[in-house]
Amino acid sequence: MATKLLLLGLLINLLIVKDAQSVGVCYGRNGNDLPSERDVVSLYQNNGITKMRIYDPHQLTLEALRGTNIELMIGVPNDALQSLNDPNAANTWVRDNVQNYPDVNFKYIAVGNEVDPNNENSQYVGFLLPAIQNVYNAVRAANLGDQIKVSTATYTGLLGSSSPPSNGAFKDNVQGFIEPIIRFLAQNNLPMLANIYPYFSDPGRNLPYALFTATQPVVNDNGRQYSNLFDAILDAHYAAQARHGGENVEIVVSESGWASAEGGLVATVENAGTYYRNLISHVKGTNGTPLKPGRSIETYLFAMFDENNKGGSPDEKHFGLFTPNQQPKYGQLSFN
Repeated sequence: MATKLLLLGLLINLLIVKDAQSVGVCYGRNGNDLPSERDVVSLYQNNGITKMRIYDPHQLTLEALRGTNIELMIGVPNDALQSLNDPNAANTWVRDNVQNYPDVNFKYIAVGNEVDPNNENSQYVGFLLPAIQNVYNAVRAANLGDQIKVSTATYTGLLGSSSPPSNGAFKDNVQGFIEPIIRFLAQNNLPMLANIYPYFSDPGRNLPYALFTATQPVVNDNGRQYSNLFDAILDAHYAAQARHGGENVEIVVSESGWASAEGGLVATVENAGTYYRNLISHVKGTNGTPLKPGRSIETYLFAMFDENNKGGSPDEKHFGLFTPNQQPKYGQLSFN
């Protein structure tokens, strides 16, 4: 009996280790003072960061990643979606940017980012699903289907309802756009990528809830207890997907971060450091979310550096984990 219990314990430990996810970091390049691509890759390696997201097939970055074990999420920019409605163009894109780098460890292709009928990316709505399908077919034709998952990066702006999480639902004019995408992902065992930002959800109303520092549950959703806003937003995405055939579509968190300046009272170095440290600890654990318990949550932090040329509101320039001179802004974070 003791031997059986010991073997069971070892098996459980192996399953937990297998399920545990290291944390990735997004590498944006909207700055005129950033390190070289090779220095950036070295910075990832020196800090034990084993997953990277980039937003376009940047050749110098791909060259710098050759021969490393860094898992890569590579993006297809929104302005390339229309061209990839041509299957031949999709084949060429995969050949030029993936097959030509056999010693780069590609894991995901994010076809489009935050395409939405209601924002500045509305012009790309009709091109998104055909581009996803054509890139997926090109990856399979290259015999890379077992290695690379093809998806798109969505975001909370598509939701019309998110509180409580079980009420998560897409906006009325989003449903016809997103449902065929969800069903395609479900049919082909592909994940959804989602950018999840408690920072952009009015965190000042309950800052501990947003920073993972609440000492007791804040939301009771039909018996499911939520003590952090990240889980609540993520489960709202899961609930919204489930209404359109996506009950079993896993969500990979393709961005999450917190600004350290120029965003009002909540955008401080202290709050950002607290958020990143607690987020890393949370998603690397195996508690999952109240709706999806017992699993780690693959997550990419946004972002590697402050980006002084980033557009949008001023705080968008201050999401970096490292300064441009490669110094950690929040001390030593444990990414794996």
